[in-house]
Amino acid sequence: MPRASLLVIRGVHQGRRFELDEDDASLGRGTRNRFRILDTEISRNHAVVRVEDDAYVLTDRNSSNGTFVNGLSVSSHRLSSGDQIQIGCTALLFSETTDSNRAVPVDIVSPPEEHSQIVSRIDADAGRQLLQASVAAPEEFSSTPQSSLRLLYQISEELVSASLSIEQLLQRILDTTLESVHADRGCMLVADPQTGELLPRAVAHAGDNTEPERMPVSRSIVDYVLKKREGVRTSDARSDSRFARGQSIVTGGIREAMCVPMPGRYELMGVLYVDTTTAVDQLDNPASGDKFTDEHLNLLAAIGRQSALAVEDHRFQESLVKAERLAAVGQTIAMLSHHVKNILQGVRGGSYLIDMGLKGHDEEMIQQGWGVVEKNQDRIYQLVMDMLTFSTERQPKLESGDINELVQEVYELMEARAAELDVALRLDLGEDIPAAMFDAEGIHRAVLNIVINALDAVAEQEQAVVEIRTGSSDDNSEVWVEVADNGPGIPEEHVDSIFNLFESTKGGRGTGIGLAVSQKVIREHGGEILIDNQPNVGCRFRLLWPSLEDENHSADRRTVHRETPDIDEGFTEDSQR
Repeated sequence: MPRASLLVIRGVHQGRRFELDEDDASLGRGTRNRFRILDTEISRNHAVVRVEDDAYVLTDRNSSNGTFVNGLSVSSHRLSSGDQIQIGCTALLFSETTDSNRAVPVDIVSPPEEHSQIVSRIDADAGRQLLQASVAAPEEFSSTPQSSLRLLYQISEELVSASLSIEQLLQRILDTTLESVHADRGCMLVADPQTGELLPRAVAHAGDNTEPERMPVSRSIVDYVLKKREGVRTSDARSDSRFARGQSIVTGGIREAMCVPMPGRYELMGVLYVDTTTAVDQLDNPASGDKFTDEHLNLLAAIGRQSALAVEDHRFQESLVKAERLAAVGQTIAMLSHHVKNILQGVRGGSYLIDMGLKGHDEEMIQQGWGVVEKNQDRIYQLVMDMLTFSTERQPKLESGDINELVQEVYELMEARAAELDVALRLDLGEDIPAAMFDAEGIHRAVLNIVINALDAVAEQEQAVVEIRTGSSDDNSEVWVEVADNGPGIPEEHVDSIFNLFESTKGGRGTGIGLAVSQKVIREHGGEILIDNQPNVGCRFRLLWPSLEDENHSADRRTVHRETPDIDEGFTEDSQR
């Protein structure tokens, strides 16, 4: 069973990949789905992908807005690599993962001493000119058969459709080409970008033979096309007296062949080769003697040009993605190195005090140094835990629990730190809050990060206050935890980026990971973090999520609100002193 995946190409989870296996994979907004998608246009239990007869089948579960594959509404659909699935406002691309190192069944056979007769030739630029003419001068292109126009249109559709690999794209183009020119076999040989060696990237055989014999490709024809940069159409090799019965092109069964270059914008990307083994008496028009025509050759040249552009664009995109990935890795290493360096400086400072205390038998200095070391050990622990939480795609382990008990634990954990910073840490637990479904470990870390962030925000001001509150909506459908401070607030220029990874307004004290982790955890619960920011007055974060597993009542909170009138009450006069 080949591995497969669903890649989100549009929607709230864009860029996320869901790996499929032999187990059923449910999709929907509900918390019990294997692949949970926080899209309010998606039903709680929207669809499921399961394995049937060694294939992946998508089945709609009577969803409100339906399930679509390649733009068509479906109740059940057998998925093929490249299919685009639309559920709600989310689009996913299905792809079966193939082994890129597998042997492609193509043999480039050694050239005979003499060549089969070349019936016609076409320049490498003919494909580009044909495509230009179809756009710039359609009246001159009107003589082209409608089947050829239809084929070029189909290939253009493939080129602009989402594809996970160039091999998949070339294979779909080749399959369509083989059917249109009535060839029996075909392959695309693409030059390796490092060595320049021609390697088979796609091969196709007509008919339903799932395990065809290895396809022979005449090296003499390929070499000629590469050297002359011309497309060629050859005659019936088996009727050519210059070929002995033992020669490879004859014993390979090649009767007619066409081969065209694949010219890109800047270099030759490879060749497109098709042939036929059909006997003359089996042709639709035996009197003609030829299965392929010059029109087929012209069409193949245009397809070769389109395929070359696809290969070229794919390589450009790969280079761009690689450069961006390296830049992101470099930025991540630089950021983490900076934070680790700051922590190590604190550890060294504490170690120095301990060393001095030991030498001077000063117990007070030893205690002071050990306090510094402990504080930086905690910073290391928090940094590592935040990185693990953010980097892992996880399904929250939802269990019924008391949110007040969890928040009480966070409050008690932070009391000592608040006292050290001379911050008044206050707790206001709501009454009659119903038992809620949540991942205790995840919510604990999300709330803890917000509280730490609030304490750091007010650490250097007088009469600093941080208040933690809990509550639920009027109908008890949602629970919330609110953390408010009377600090300077978030600078306006940073409001839109506070949830971005490594974005921190706390200088050396912050890692830029905490808020991103909190948002990730709350979104995994189907909720959102709402912000009420007032510069020079204070800032209030409300962590809000559905209390029950059934989320039909949930509102769309994908956008973080900067003004939140539903966050009521605020500080009391006593808190604002």
